[in-house]
This record gives sequence, structure tokens and C-alpha cells, in this order.
Amino acid sequence: MSIFWSLAALLVVATLAALLRPLLRKGRVSSAPKRDEAAIAVFRDQKRALDAESASGVISEAERNAALAELTRRVAEEADAPVTTPSPSPRRAWPIALALLIVVPVAAVLLYMRLGNPEATLSTANAGMGHEVSRDQIVTMVDNLAKRLKQRPDDADGWILLAHSYQALERFPEAADAYAHAYALIRNDPGLIADYADALAMAQGRKLAGEPTRLVDRALAIDPKQKKALALAATSALEARDLDGSIRYWRRLAAELPAGSDEARRVTDVIAEVEAAKREGKGSSAPSTTAARSDAAAQPQSVIKADAGAISGRVDLSPAFTSRVALSDTVFIFARAADGPRIPLAVLRIPAKELPRNFTLDDSMGMAPSAKLSGANSVVVEARISKSGNAIPQPGDLFGRSAPVKPGASSLAITIDQVVP
Repeated sequence: MSIFWSLAALLVVATLAALLRPLLRKGRVSSAPKRDEAAIAVFRDQKRALDAESASGVISEAERNAALAELTRRVAEEADAPVTTPSPSPRRAWPIALALLIVVPVAAVLLYMRLGNPEATLSTANAGMGHEVSRDQIVTMVDNLAKRLKQRPDDADGWILLAHSYQALERFPEAADAYAHAYALIRNDPGLIADYADALAMAQGRKLAGEPTRLVDRALAIDPKQKKALALAATSALEARDLDGSIRYWRRLAAELPAGSDEARRVTDVIAEVEAAKREGKGSSAPSTTAARSDAAAQPQSVIKADAGAISGRVDLSPAFTSRVALSDTVFIFARAADGPRIPLAVLRIPAKELPRNFTLDDSMGMAPSAKLSGANSVVVEARISKSGNAIPQPGDLFGRSAPVKPGASSLAITIDQVVP
């Protein structure tokens, strides 16, 4: 924004200079110092011509003398005549100059406000400021939110926002504590209870045994079809080596997913692997079961039916970067407002080994109840590979992003082909 207005100011100054200079320049009276020299040069040329004509007999001596006398008289008159340069009256020039100093800048601003796009400069400034937000600044904002909630302990939405923020920062014990405060205020929300159970499991070493499992059971008692709770219950049974129980929960979850969807296919694959493990007499999880939980449980949004504002597409990795990505790297797929705060409106987290990957982002994947994907005018979807697993961009991370699109867009194609500087 500062560059734009600086250039605009320079143009106004240049315009004023061009208009005021001739008005304020003082008039001069000149006698044309070189005029005499020119007249004398003309006199000499004509005198030589008269002398030549007299010598050749074209004119008589008397005619030559008469013509020479007339020529001398004219040169004398021209040399004596002053030459003046008209100039405007200084008293009339100054009011005009002052009027121009006021009218030109005001007219420029008014025309831009009416015919231009002032919001574009503000949006650009906001976007640039948002891009410069560091991890420390985000941590400070989250910590400030936590301090404010101590003054307003009954703000359930605030506790949920704080819990989501802690999860994004991978501060799982604090996230579980924030969910506990929200759960104390909202006792019968199965989705909130499932989120609380998941954060608590992450805080205790990714284990669902104990209180997380009891919370999952309560969520399913309220809503037997709650998708994240079903995924967590299936994973909990798998941890307890109850393969039959795990298969039952996975099948119940599969029945709630759209037929033919990516989520339904992944759950079907997990069921097949658990059944294979059961046939082989294994009492532990199949290799990809943990990945299935990361989609269906740790990231519940991937198994929740997309709403009208959902965005879907596919993320690919540029072949040039294949050697730079490890299977253990983390991929964040998120949507943010094209103009405005850079807080993600929807986030999906997957392991890098799942690339290329079809995705769906919707309102259930947001970090704040008041910031919904479906409510944005336009959004940018970005996919970023994090070596550290950190949600905050780090130098060396790989990313790709879409052009601005409307909520509800589908078939987006995003290629990860750039490096975070």
C-alpha cells in the first residue's frame, strides 16, 4: 500500500509542478541583445549587393546612394525599437496557483475513491502483514486468548477455539485441558466429546485406553452414528487387540460414509487388513490402520459429509521434489480467505506417503466456530509438506497453492512444486 500511495503522490507533485511553473515564473523585458548584430549583418549583405549592381551598370550611382540611404534608415529604426516579453500579472498568478494546489490533490483522491478500488490496497496490506506473522506471534496470540478465558471461564466457544489452536501447535496437553473446560460447559455435544477424547489420547502418548475410551463411549451413547467417535472406538478396540470389535466399529463407520468416496475406500481397506490379521491370528493392528485413524479420527473432517460450501480436489507432488520428501513427513491441506486474516478456515492433515491424494475441505474442519469456509467470498487452497510436522511454515518446507476460488469449488488440481524461503 505504501508504494502505491507514494507513486500516486509523486504523480500529483509532478502535475502541480508542470502547472505552476509557467504561472509563477517572472516576466522579463528584453531588448534582444543579438538583434543589432543581425540588423548590421543584413545591412552589410544588402550594401555589397548594391555595390555590385552599381559596378556592373545595373543601377546608377545616384540610385545606389538613394537605396543605401533608405537601407541605413530602416536598420537604425529596428535597432532602436525595444522588444518586450509579455507576462501574467503576479497578483493574478498567485490565487490561481493556490487554487491548483488544493483542487488537484483533492480531485485526484475523490476520483480514485469513486472510480478506483481502494479496498484492493487495504487487502494487499492485510495480506502482506498476515504473511509476515511468525510462529512466536501466533503463540503469543494463543497465550493471550488463554489469559482472556481465565477472565471469562463461561465462554464455551472461546475454549473450543483455544483447544483447536493448541492442537494446530501440537500442544496436546493444553488442548485436552481446553476441551475439558468446554466439555464442562457443553455436556451433550458428541462431536466435542470425540475431539476431547482424541486430544486426550494424543496427550497420553497416542493411547486411547482409559479416559479417552470412556469419552468415546459417551459420545456414541449420545449419537451412535458420530463418525469420529466410531473411528476412535475402532482404533481403541484395535489397541486392546479386540479385532472383532474393531471390525464392527469400522463397518458401522463405513455405513455412514458416501458410497465410493475416498474415505469409504480407505475404511474398506482397513477392514480388509484387520480381517487378514484376524485370519493370520495376529492380535495387533494392520500396517495402515494408524493412517486410517489419522484420517477418520485425528482428522475427523475427512470422514464427515461435506456441506454445500465444501471444496474438493487433488494434491500431487512435483517429480522434481520426490527425492526431497520422506514417507514420515506431514502434509497440511488447508483453505484460507483470499483477502483477510490468514487463519485457516479448514485444515486436513495427512502423512506424505498418501500423496497423490484427493481431498475435501468443509466447515467441520475449521479452527474457529465463527470462521467458516462456506462464509468466505473466495479462498486459496494450499498444500504444504512439513519436515518437522509443525503447522507453522518453516524454511525448506515444500508447498503448492491454488488461485482464488469460491466455496463449493471442485476438481481443484494443486501441485506441490515450490519451496518456503
